[in-house]
Amino acid sequence: MDLSNLKPADGSVKSEKRIGRGQGSGRGGTSTRGHKGAQSRSGYSRKIGFEGGQMPLQRRLPKFGFKNFNRVEFRALNIDVIQELAEKHNLQSIDPETLHVHGLVAKNDLVKILGRGVLSLKLEVKAHAFSTSAVKAIEEKGGNAIKI
Repeated sequence: MDLSNLKPADGSVKSEKRIGRGQGSGRGGTSTRGHKGAQSRSGYSRKIGFEGGQMPLQRRLPKFGFKNFNRVEFRALNIDVIQELAEKHNLQSIDPETLHVHGLVAKNDLVKILGRGVLSLKLEVKAHAFSTSAVKAIEEKGGNAIKI
C-alpha cells in the first residue's frame, strides 16, 4: 500500500445531482426549485435573519442598554503582580513601557494600579491611574506613585 493507490471506501462518495439537464433527467423543468417566487429565480439571496416572513428575532426583542463612548478603559494591575515583576527582574522603577516589555500590558493600554497584595520593595511606579489603597501601599515603603 502506498499513496498512489489510495481511494475512498466503496459507497462513501456519492456523485453530485445534475440539475437542469432536460426533462428526461427527471430534474429538468423547474430544477427542484418549485414554481415562481424569489427562491426560484437566479440571483436570490436570503437576508441574514430572515424567517420566512415571520417577524425576525432581532426585531421581536426590545432594544435596551447604553454604550458610553466617552468611557476610559484601564488595564488593571495589582500590587502583588508589580511586586513579583520587580523581584523577578530586579527593578527599582516600573512604568507602562516596562510592563509592555514584560508582556503584562499592550503597547497603548492605559494602566491602573490597584491595591491587592503586599509590597515589600521601595519602588517608583508610573501609571495612568492609581487606587487610593495602591498609593498608600507604595508610599508606606518609601516609594513614589507618579501619575502620568
